[in-house]
Amino acid sequence: MKKHLPQNLPFPSIFLYAWILLIGAVGCQDEVISTYTYTTQVPVTLQVSSFRNAEVVVEPGRPLDNIGKIYLYGDYLFVGAPGEGIHILDNTNPASPKNLNFIPIEGTGDLAINSNILYADNYIDLLAFDISDPSNITLVKREEDVFPTMYSNREEGIIVTYKDTVITSSEGRMSIGFWGRPAFRNDMMAFSGAESAGRTGQSYGQGGSMARFTLLNNHLYTVDHYHLRVFDVDDPKDPKFLTDISLGWGIETIFPFQDKLFIGSMTGMFIYDASDPARPKQMSRYDHITACDPVVANETHAFVTLRSGVACRLGVDELHVLDIVDPYQPKLVKTYPMDNPHGLGLSGKHLYIAEANHGLKSFDVSNVLDVKPLEHLTEIKSIDIIPGPKSLIVIGPEGVCQYDYSDPDKLRKLSCVAVNNPQIR
Repeated sequence: MKKHLPQNLPFPSIFLYAWILLIGAVGCQDEVISTYTYTTQVPVTLQVSSFRNAEVVVEPGRPLDNIGKIYLYGDYLFVGAPGEGIHILDNTNPASPKNLNFIPIEGTGDLAINSNILYADNYIDLLAFDISDPSNITLVKREEDVFPTMYSNREEGIIVTYKDTVITSSEGRMSIGFWGRPAFRNDMMAFSGAESAGRTGQSYGQGGSMARFTLLNNHLYTVDHYHLRVFDVDDPKDPKFLTDISLGWGIETIFPFQDKLFIGSMTGMFIYDASDPARPKQMSRYDHITACDPVVANETHAFVTLRSGVACRLGVDELHVLDIVDPYQPKLVKTYPMDNPHGLGLSGKHLYIAEANHGLKSFDVSNVLDVKPLEHLTEIKSIDIIPGPKSLIVIGPEGVCQYDYSDPDKLRKLSCVAVNNPQIR
């Protein structure tokens, strides 16, 4: 039945009457229930013995469904699955990579490879695997208690970690809303730049710019949010923890170049002298606004991306170019606006920047005072980059793609290995 306003009411009365009808109409409707499904991380308690006593059995290749780090070693491409393990792909032909096998490693986030020995974190321990025969990978060393920040009760052998949990909830019409899909999980876990060979003929792999593990001069270096840790890997199969160095808060990435370590943090970039590799010493620090911050470098300049985001304390979206001819006094040369830069890769005079949802960009940096944009690929979501000897390898939330970059002005797609998880598409 239609309702009509009474006639000849003054304007204030008409307004009040209409408001009463509106409230009544809303009150008569059924409450709308919305169901939301989202992934969040919840704290869980683990007995250390539960993963130390578990046998690591290499599995056949499985689809990529939760990707993190990329690492290139010879003709093999390693793709981390944060908290789960490491995929191994035969990348002899970058146009057609083949999924070989999967190393299940609980609580893992980072990796590096030294002379066919793969190092990976297993919660609080460092593992070393012999991968000289990819069909017969074996665990050769466990260095215990070297990443102790996750301990909850050292005496009882208990750690507290976090696990992804899918939650479905029903909310009424006053719901505060949906948390959203899980973010790509590389912001704070991250990946290593082009690594040099060891002093005694060791061969190292190559990773992305957002690394927390890297190799230099027969030593493995790892960073967490507060510390730089040093391991002697003169015997690759027998990594030995040496020391940890407090760096302060917000440490994110580590990049090796020549005898130096470039460490990115949320508040600045550190340069460490690693010419005495067991005892790296700080040379300088460049401070910037609080933002997420990976870095790559060559002989004369360091390239630092700063990005905004909730995890980055909002921040800014810029590329900073620093003069590091005198590594004790790095100087800002120029800043360039970006969209939302994440990882980056440097190949000669060409710089490649992963712009997350905004795509992939390439630049000519032969003149740092006039960096020239070359190409912007918007069809790929990119997080980090490896400029490899055969291809430019780009990882993002939707998969791992490779490009022919023999012509730096025009990238040509070779292949893409897509994720098999619709939650992170």
